[in-house]
Amino acid sequence: MQLKLDDYKLLAQKLKIIPYKKKYMYFFGPIELPINLNGEIIIFNWYTWFVHNEKWSLKKTLEKLPSLSQNESQQSTVLIYGDFENSEMAKVRLHSICHTGDIFGSEKCDCGIQLKLSLQKIYQAGTGALFYLSNHEGRGIGLFSKSMTYVLQQKGYTTLEANLLLGYKVECRDYEEASYLLKTLRNKPIILLTNNPDKINNLKQSGIAIESCENVIGEVNQFNIKYLVTKVNDMNHSFKLVKEDEKCIQGH
Repeated sequence: MQLKLDDYKLLAQKLKIIPYKKKYMYFFGPIELPINLNGEIIIFNWYTWFVHNEKWSLKKTLEKLPSLSQNESQQSTVLIYGDFENSEMAKVRLHSICHTGDIFGSEKCDCGIQLKLSLQKIYQAGTGALFYLSNHEGRGIGLFSKSMTYVLQQKGYTTLEANLLLGYKVECRDYEEASYLLKTLRNKPIILLTNNPDKINNLKQSGIAIESCENVIGEVNQFNIKYLVTKVNDMNHSFKLVKEDEKCIQGH
């Protein structure tokens, strides 16, 4: 089968090539994506991207795609709601992929609920963006290594200690690519949805204008309480665990 002229025009309208660090960011969208938020169907605009050394025409890009083996690695993506570029204030979440929490609904972390809460906050605000960052699994150590840390955690180590025992740094995530794209999409201040002070500092150093920050606090349970305590005590995350959460510690 061959693409028709109208097909090429449609794809061309949605493909933007952005210069990035002597490379090129192939940014594609929007695609209307219906998202179920608490039983209500909300239409977000979905974009995805990849970075390559060469700059191609659309025709060349389509010729090259099958040989890029993108199925062997994940691409990052962003969901945008409302007039993200021009609105005076927008809520932004840079969400690190969590295979176990986001997909399987694991309660060992708070990632899955943070993802849902962030989308809800963006919708209620009227505009915003959720960047879903593919190379951030396990704070940047990857899914295989993350599975090993889970075994170590079963022996009593914290999530931070387990990462260090496997030879990783405390933080292996890189926000440079996402920050660059964020500045391309919007140059006005944002409300950052995060509990993580390191993420705030990282984005500020990248030139992101942060008007304020808003916590995204998930549910506390017997499986994630030690993980959350580590975030607060050892990683300075900006939320508090209340006395009621002690029941989870005792249950664990």
